[in-house]
Amino acid sequence: MVQGTVQVTHGGSSRWRRRSGEYPTLTAALAVAGDGDVLSIAPGTYRENLVLHHAVTLRGPEDGSGSVRIAPPDGVALTLRASAVVQDLHLEGQDRAAPALLVEDGSPELTDLRVSTHSAAGIEVRGPGARPLVRRCTVENPAGVGIVVLDGGGGVFEECEVVASGQTGFSVRGGGRPRLERCRIHHSTGAGIAVTGEGSGLEALGCEVYEVRGAGVQIAARAAARLTDCAVHRTTADGVTLDTDAVLTLAGCDIHDIPENAVDLRSRSVLTLSRTSVRRFGRNGLSVWDPGTRVDAESCEIHDSTGDYPAVWVSDGATASLDSCRVHDVPDALFVLDRGSAVEVTDSDLSQVRNTAVSVSDGATARLDDCRVREAGTGAWFRDHGSGGTLAGCTIDTVQTGVIVTKGADPALERCTVTSPAEAGFYVSAGGRGTFTACRVTDSSGFGFHVLDGCRTTLTRCHTERCARGGYEFPEDGPLVEECTGDGSGPRQAAQPLPGGGFSGAQTGVRTVTAARSPAAQPAPASPASVPRPADPEDAAAAAVAARASGAVLGQLDGLVGLDSVKREVRALTDMIEVGRRRQQAGLKAASVRRHLVFTGSPGTGKTTVARLYGEILASLGVLERGHLVEVSRVDLVGEHIGSTAIRTQEAFERARGGVLFIDEAYALAPEDSGRDFGREAIDTLVKLMEDHRDAVVVIVAGYTAEMERFLTVNPGVASRFSRTIAFGDYGPGELLRIVEQQAEEHEYRLGEGTAEALLAYFTELPKGPAFGNGRTARLTFESMVERHAGRVAQLSEPSTDELTLLFPADLPTLPTPC
Repeated sequence: MVQGTVQVTHGGSSRWRRRSGEYPTLTAALAVAGDGDVLSIAPGTYRENLVLHHAVTLRGPEDGSGSVRIAPPDGVALTLRASAVVQDLHLEGQDRAAPALLVEDGSPELTDLRVSTHSAAGIEVRGPGARPLVRRCTVENPAGVGIVVLDGGGGVFEECEVVASGQTGFSVRGGGRPRLERCRIHHSTGAGIAVTGEGSGLEALGCEVYEVRGAGVQIAARAAARLTDCAVHRTTADGVTLDTDAVLTLAGCDIHDIPENAVDLRSRSVLTLSRTSVRRFGRNGLSVWDPGTRVDAESCEIHDSTGDYPAVWVSDGATASLDSCRVHDVPDALFVLDRGSAVEVTDSDLSQVRNTAVSVSDGATARLDDCRVREAGTGAWFRDHGSGGTLAGCTIDTVQTGVIVTKGADPALERCTVTSPAEAGFYVSAGGRGTFTACRVTDSSGFGFHVLDGCRTTLTRCHTERCARGGYEFPEDGPLVEECTGDGSGPRQAAQPLPGGGFSGAQTGVRTVTAARSPAAQPAPASPASVPRPADPEDAAAAAVAARASGAVLGQLDGLVGLDSVKREVRALTDMIEVGRRRQQAGLKAASVRRHLVFTGSPGTGKTTVARLYGEILASLGVLERGHLVEVSRVDLVGEHIGSTAIRTQEAFERARGGVLFIDEAYALAPEDSGRDFGREAIDTLVKLMEDHRDAVVVIVAGYTAEMERFLTVNPGVASRFSRTIAFGDYGPGELLRIVEQQAEEHEYRLGEGTAEALLAYFTELPKGPAFGNGRTARLTFESMVERHAGRVAQLSEPSTDELTLLFPADLPTLPTPC
């Protein structure tokens, strides 16, 4: 055994009584030491099991001459049963059934200890009389728990570090109640901090838990804890978990970089949060389950989700309250579901939400007061029967749809404002109900209030302004409407508020429609006293489209550069339709012509332009009522949840009624690794609509050739609906030159000497990679030439007309360097 000597300085009340002696072992020194004595230990390794029964001071060398290692072969290295002082020691243990350091009684002071062990626990505090003060100590125990406080033990741990524990970093159970200040717990294999059992508690101030292979903090089985100004991050499981009547308070904490739930509560647990940030989490920021489980959050921020789950999830009868909170940059902000589940949100901001800000379903309720929803897919969605709640004084801005009510849900909304929705401000469908009082919609790109047939909705003192498609749209036998007004914007406005409720036909922004509209359906005649309805701008545009004869539109098609095979296909299709119409007029059978088309080819080859002209041709032939083009892509059709995709697809189809629905990059609706992707729901809905309303809308799907071939196989009905494919080939250099020449003529420029030849060479040498834009490339080339021309001519003091109009080879952009 390599060890030094132990010097014992015996204390006394007067100087003459002080004396000292040296001993070869710590055990011998402790045998003669009493309260107040100081044991100064020389550097070395002491393989002894030490037990302190007196209030002595046990310390290593203060001059840094070496370390003192207490390293017995088994058992507890150091046991304290008195209010001793221990400092500057290195403790090691090898017993998997015993701790390296055990505090059983007293209030010892442990300072600057290093516990490097393979024991059951690095430090164990056991018993109601054990109350140590532990300062600046480091515990490393790959075989077991870092620090454990149990059986009523307590104590204060200041600036301690628990590193690389094989199990829980800091464990409290059996009624233990320690306090941690500015401690660090990291690289543990179990939980960072675990508090378990009735009467067990923990208070942590300014602590950090990180790099944990498990949950960061676990509170369970009627235990309680309070964390103030603490950080929990970089775990492999949930950040904080509460289970079975656990109680936790988080104040000023930061929980971040969690791959699972940032905070998860179950089984009647209660969490109180204030001034706490929850960010960068993979699943839910707050996950709240089971009856009796509750979260109360005040002045908190939940943001920057890294997964595809709601930031706040409340289910199975749990409740949550958010006051003055911010939830932003998340897929969904707040989901509450299941009967008995409820949330209350007051004076809070929900913003930059990719899908739905507030979703209420399966009988749950939500109450939002004075909240602000901004930049979301859907502001609030009450989904099904029994789901409801209230929204009062809320503002919803820059969303796809403000509020959706479906399938028997029955919320009450009062003094809510929806601004700048891309679709409807308030949308009620599929038997939804709802009461809307003093609500407003402004600057909608769709309708203000859109209520479908069969929805028993009540609108009172509502108002709409500047709604592109109309302030109100609902069936004639639809909602109960009282004292609602609009500014008269949007098409086909009707309905004047009457004193007893209901509407007349005057212009105020309310539109009533029958449940099933046909292209030839006419609006109900206005009462004799009503003001005549002004012309509908959309109808006027449609009339202008229809006014052009098919020959004129075909002439414009022929004027397009290239596309010879496309022109032949469209002419053949047009001839079939025209002859079929004449045969019907003659009383003969007409051949069935599939009008729905597939356009394949690279971007910029004129697919959208041809689709627009095709609609005009069909309108001129009387096949379509209006012939207008509605262009959409995946983002316009696919919603974020089951059911929302069908709604969006139906709305897009409705906008295209009487015209052409053009779906660009349609193959994106069925990605190869789709899994549970909702794009297939859009395809299924579209196929059914095309069958049910085969004469109302022509559908054209477009995209790259190979991808569109795969698209046609995703649904058995797709290929049968689209029986004709038109291929758009890439433009050749000469055709790109002609496009530039057309652009120049249109903008009053001319190609100077040698410029046409230079352009032809430029387009020949231009790389034709995946990003090559064909017609778009020609237009961008022309714009670049105009820009370079302007930079050259601007230097001339008095340029001539030729100098202002002629484009020369020097104006061509530089060819990109091959990668």
